[in-house]
Amino acid sequence: MDELKRLYIKLCQEKGSDPQEAVLKELQRGKESSGKGRLDLSTHNLSVESCQVLGLLLQNDVTSSHVALSDCMLSEAGTCCGATVVRSCTLSHNLEIMDGPFVFTGLKHILQGLRNNAVVNLTLEWNNLGMWEDGFSLLCDGLGCNQTLQRLDLRNNQINHKGAEELSTALKQNLTLRELDLRWNNIGLLGGRALLDCLQSNKAIMKMELSGNNIPSDILKAIEQAIDHNLDRQTVKMETASRRQILTKEVQNLKQEKNKQFLDLMGTIDKQREEMSRTTRLHMTDAALALSQQKVQDLGAILTQTKRDGSNMRELHVKELMKEKEESGMREAKLRQELGAANEKVLLYRSKADELEKRCKMQQEQLFDLKQELTNTSADLKLRAVQAEGKDRPISWLGLDEMRIFISCICPHGDLFSERLESEKRRFRQSQDEASVLRQKEVEHMTRHMEDNEKVMQERMQRLEATKLGLEEVR
Repeated sequence: MDELKRLYIKLCQEKGSDPQEAVLKELQRGKESSGKGRLDLSTHNLSVESCQVLGLLLQNDVTSSHVALSDCMLSEAGTCCGATVVRSCTLSHNLEIMDGPFVFTGLKHILQGLRNNAVVNLTLEWNNLGMWEDGFSLLCDGLGCNQTLQRLDLRNNQINHKGAEELSTALKQNLTLRELDLRWNNIGLLGGRALLDCLQSNKAIMKMELSGNNIPSDILKAIEQAIDHNLDRQTVKMETASRRQILTKEVQNLKQEKNKQFLDLMGTIDKQREEMSRTTRLHMTDAALALSQQKVQDLGAILTQTKRDGSNMRELHVKELMKEKEESGMREAKLRQELGAANEKVLLYRSKADELEKRCKMQQEQLFDLKQELTNTSADLKLRAVQAEGKDRPISWLGLDEMRIFISCICPHGDLFSERLESEKRRFRQSQDEASVLRQKEVEHMTRHMEDNEKVMQERMQRLEATKLGLEEVR
């Protein structure tokens, strides 16, 4: 309430008016009676400015749940402002306005309040609302649109049968109003029938006070029966709601129990599945263990057989290696013998070549001597021919063929010797070339054969070493 009091003073200062002591006292009293939330401004002479400030103040007030504005002695402008206060009470549940005759503008504000606010209990006693037919029609229209009001007090408001008819029309649309007090008005027979007619469609009203309205007793009894019927209907509805609530709770409990049972069943199923999975895993483990043992035995037998085969293979490889060594030694000795024989042949051929060269030189010397003799003989023949001129034909007359015949007669074996010498030279050179080519081929062949044997032996030695290492690792 301190905050509300400060806000009231601030708003009064903004409006340029002095705050009323009565309003401040009531705000202070509302603070002291904490928890009740009652703002009682009854019997206080409120100014127009105070009504305007209270209208602004109560728009956002959450502490005042009960506002009383009875007998405030308001003027016409003050009445409009007081109705503005009613319209502003959007967070108050109970409003009391008595002995404050509203003008038409004030009724319009009350209409807007009924359309928009959250008032639950509204007391409008001794306000002569029935005198303003248009204003009361607006009030009834607001009541038809209201969805929060539960109790309405319209005592001593001079409401006639027309007002009752308009009120019954509004009640046909309103579904929240529970109590309606219309005592000490001028409703009469027609108004009573209108109210009875509205009760045929409105099943929400539980209490309706109609004493002092000149309504016949049969209509009052009919209205009472309709109210009793609404009460019974409401009782049945409440019992049905309570039963529905009980059944809903039981259904929820059953659902919870079923869910619990279902969860327990699922937990049991999960446990059984886990046990089955464990059993299956155990069987699979046993089978895997038996299979592993069988594999170990098979691998042991394979290892033993492999060791035996390895030892046999090692012995066989050793024997083959010794045999190949012996064969390679024999081939090497044979090749050495063949190489020695080839060397001897080369030496023999060289000696023969030397002899042939010597013979060739001797034959060349002989040929040179023979040529010298031939020149000397030809010179002698020319001299003799010159001397024997006239006896026979001169030698210079001899032709080329005759000269060759002459030389052949003098030295008949010269051409045959030179041809034989050249043929011997050619044959010697050819044999020497063939011998060198053959020797080179044999040397290359033996070299390749030795290299191939060495590679094969190295590969066999590597395989034997690898087999030996594998057997040692297996052991």
